[in-house]
Amino acid sequence: MEPNLPDVVLWSIPAFVLLTVIEMVSYRFHPDEDAAGYDTKDAATSLTMGLGSLGFDLLWKIPVLAVYMGVHELTPLRVPVLWWTVLLMLLAQDFFYYWSHRGHHVIRILWACHVVHHSSEKFNLTTALRQPWTSATVWPFYLPLIACGVHPAALAFCQSANLVYQFWVHTERVGKLPRPFEYVLNTPSHHRVHHASQGGYLDRNYGGILIIWDRMFGSFAAETERPVYGLTKNIATHNPLRVATHEYAAIARDVRAAGSWSERAGRVFRGPGWQPAPRPGAEAAVAVPVPAPVSVEAAAGPAPVRVEAPAPASVTAAAPAPAPAPEHTR
Repeated sequence: MEPNLPDVVLWSIPAFVLLTVIEMVSYRFHPDEDAAGYDTKDAATSLTMGLGSLGFDLLWKIPVLAVYMGVHELTPLRVPVLWWTVLLMLLAQDFFYYWSHRGHHVIRILWACHVVHHSSEKFNLTTALRQPWTSATVWPFYLPLIACGVHPAALAFCQSANLVYQFWVHTERVGKLPRPFEYVLNTPSHHRVHHASQGGYLDRNYGGILIIWDRMFGSFAAETERPVYGLTKNIATHNPLRVATHEYAAIARDVRAAGSWSERAGRVFRGPGWQPAPRPGAEAAVAVPVPAPVSVEAAAGPAPVRVEAPAPASVTAAAPAPAPAPEHTR
């Protein structure tokens, strides 16, 4: 029997609207010159991406639900929906969310989906709504839960609860919380690090509700310097279609320009910053050593005149032009 669980996202929409308005007003009356703040076009793009994701998710959920229901029917295991099992399912879902989130940062074809959420150079509550339109890459990470007897409807409830929790961590108006909260939970401070583009902050703090997974698996970074938000190569557009697809287009260009099948696979399945090994003969230019200037003594007059023969010009071996850099955004 399908469990009867509430739609937490639907019930949370009034709170989303209220908190966003409060944050906007707070910047109006108490501006912070160092904070990223709000930009009208950027906020509108985030809202458009969020609304679009609702429609596209309905399409992706049809085949995904069919797979989940098939696996659930095949497994003999069943997890009953009780108050304490729901807590355990939330914990397990958050664990698999960590690995899904991490995978979507370190595998480029998955990053092409998730990069949408990082494409804003602002960091506010509307950024939480900037969701991808190609979320069909997420479902495989949760198959173990379905195989262990978790009903797809219970998984959907846990995913919604995780998503709702993460809304409030997209803000600069909340500083660091007391240490026990910062140690266990994902907080605005931890999530600001996750959205930063500095080298020391890249690919850190993947946790959804809990930050303990990052502490356990070596991906945690504390907030020290003020984050710079966005991508290492920002896309400079507010066009929702381009925001949703720009990395897929970059992957296609890189695959077409690749010189081998192994490079093509690397452009798709390696990390967003992956580069192939230099091809033979493409080493850096090598200077060819030349003899030192030759000194000639000529007896002309009472004192010898020292004449220096000009040194030959330095010869440098020409190296082939390097392959163009991949057009990914990070």
